[in-house]
Amino acid sequence: MAIESILFWVSVGLLGYTYLGYPALIWLWATLQPPPPPRRGTEPTVTLVIVAHNEAARIAGRLEHLLSLDYPGDRVEIVLGSDGSTDGTADRGRAFDHAGVTVVGFETRRGKPAVLNDLVPKARGEIVIMADARQRFERGALRALTAAFEDPRVGAVSGELILTDIANATTVGKGVGFYWRYEKFIRANESRVDSTVGATGAIYAIRRELFAPIADDTMLDDVLIPLNVASRGYRVLFEPRARAYDRVSSTAREEFTRKVRTIAGNFQLFARERWLLDPARNRLWLQTVSHKALRLITPLLHVGAFVANLALVTAPFYRWTLGVQILFYTAALGGYALRNSRRRIWLLTVPYVICLLAWTTVVGFVRFAAGRQRVTWDRTS
Repeated sequence: MAIESILFWVSVGLLGYTYLGYPALIWLWATLQPPPPPRRGTEPTVTLVIVAHNEAARIAGRLEHLLSLDYPGDRVEIVLGSDGSTDGTADRGRAFDHAGVTVVGFETRRGKPAVLNDLVPKARGEIVIMADARQRFERGALRALTAAFEDPRVGAVSGELILTDIANATTVGKGVGFYWRYEKFIRANESRVDSTVGATGAIYAIRRELFAPIADDTMLDDVLIPLNVASRGYRVLFEPRARAYDRVSSTAREEFTRKVRTIAGNFQLFARERWLLDPARNRLWLQTVSHKALRLITPLLHVGAFVANLALVTAPFYRWTLGVQILFYTAALGGYALRNSRRRIWLLTVPYVICLLAWTTVVGFVRFAAGRQRVTWDRTS
């Protein structure tokens, strides 16, 4: 078999496995698992940790919301870490001292991981819940998160992020909403099999004693911290009843900025945590490679499939496959042209989002390799 044919079929095969094969495999694997046992709903002590930078405009509303959640007030500790804020975030948080909110102000901005390293070991709660300043929790989210810890094998639990404003979203917003539902489908089935790879940064919880400090410049604390928990033999679950709400990206540029940072963080993760790619050291090796690592080479696979197809175009079958690829990328260009429109054309939106994610992977790699992606980041809108 010619080298062009090998390149074509390897590229197409890995793309098919990454986008469709692995989700199907993990779903089938999950269906073979016994149903989880019923939960009684105990009430362990919890510490909610919020790391905020220049969130004075909404921190009061966020704290009021957390104080109103359905959980015994005497079993909840709320700690706000103000990461080098210059707009009075810490002062506004201290207005809630009477409600038991603890504010720790840091003069220098260092990033979320460094603040977590300082705050989590001092937490009083048995369970530590990580939260952001932007999202809102469903009223019963804390109960849903903590219920999973009745099982002593569970070390971390990720909640579910619900993206709102789908009806009014632009084309890219609808595409991102579709991608996020696809992502949650995979996480839910990984959780049933054993553990999900990473967590949702807006809402996840761990047993306090399992927290291990991470490098201050870690870009994906919500992936590394749960994976460290899993490496110690504990499960990391996905709990869809623990819901947090956020809006979809309003523009392609906003989603691009967010995703580039995430992709750069994934490159950083695999560059530093080599054990993740060792099946002898990582019991979640198949999930980690299939869910995270292979996505980082999808741009190369797209290029490989197309270039090899051009070299094979003299054969009738490969003329047909080249036509399919050209049609796909033409649809992606159509999606790009409508990226800020509110028209719903899925045949254009899905190819566009796939190509957008591939391009963010390229940019994310460049930024990681050049050391240009910082752990701190500013809101895109």
